[in-house]
Amino acid sequence: MWVLFAFGSALFAGITAILAKCGIRKTDSSVATAVRTVVVLLFSWLMVFLTGSQVQIGEISRKTWLFLILSGLATGASWLCYFKALQFGDINKVVPIDKSSVVLTILFAFIFLGEEINLPKAAAVILISAGTFLMIEKKRTDGSKPVSGNRWFFYASGSAVFASLTAILGKVGINGVESNLGTAIRTAVVLFMAWLMVFVTGKQYGIKEISKRELLFICLSGFATGASWLCYYRALQDGLASVVVPIDKLSIVVTVVFSYFVFHEQLSKRAGLGLLFIVVGTFVMLV
Repeated sequence: MWVLFAFGSALFAGITAILAKCGIRKTDSSVATAVRTVVVLLFSWLMVFLTGSQVQIGEISRKTWLFLILSGLATGASWLCYFKALQFGDINKVVPIDKSSVVLTILFAFIFLGEEINLPKAAAVILISAGTFLMIEKKRTDGSKPVSGNRWFFYASGSAVFASLTAILGKVGINGVESNLGTAIRTAVVLFMAWLMVFVTGKQYGIKEISKRELLFICLSGFATGASWLCYYRALQDGLASVVVPIDKLSIVVTVVFSYFVFHEQLSKRAGLGLLFIVVGTFVMLV
């Protein structure tokens, strides 16, 4: 069952990237992140009360609180980097780098969680790493100059590092609490961090400048993110982090397909081969 939740997480995560890209064409990425986190928070706590998980709050141990908070901080950092990268670069460039966090997650799961790295996993790591390398292109597919230099690359790399930490910290924290409740608590931490960044950078005044159209897409991306998170942490609770994360990263397929139809971003033959490697590597993980 946890495998189905992992695939559900991938589907909603892929849709999130497209909706978020539509919502940050003119809106600052930090402001958009803060606004959409409000939606995710409301959605996640709604699920908590629907399932009656709120009664377990008093039973959460200090260790679980610590790791949930740390996981939330890592998620917030990953989000801020990810949407900053999306604002500067093409989806088809940013997403592959962000999804490369799966390699770090497998290594961290081996070191910190004691999860085995067998031959299929090793082969998967090689395929996913090679696929990510092939999908990172120095020039845009339309032949024009890269947007804002290589700033998107550094933000996307930061997103990958923090995303891998999120998975490991979340795996430890989610073991001591019901998954919906754990997700809601983490989201509250992300919300605090996102709005703190908005006020620290003095961008709170940009909220009034968000157009209705972009606000709609930001809110929709929030609902998609909430659905993805609920599926993701439900899968993490029962499954191996080194397997759940690669399946979740299959959202890249959804993102690439939608980016073709919505933004007309096309993959080169090299990038297409890279995508194939990533998909094959992910399914090898399931062996």
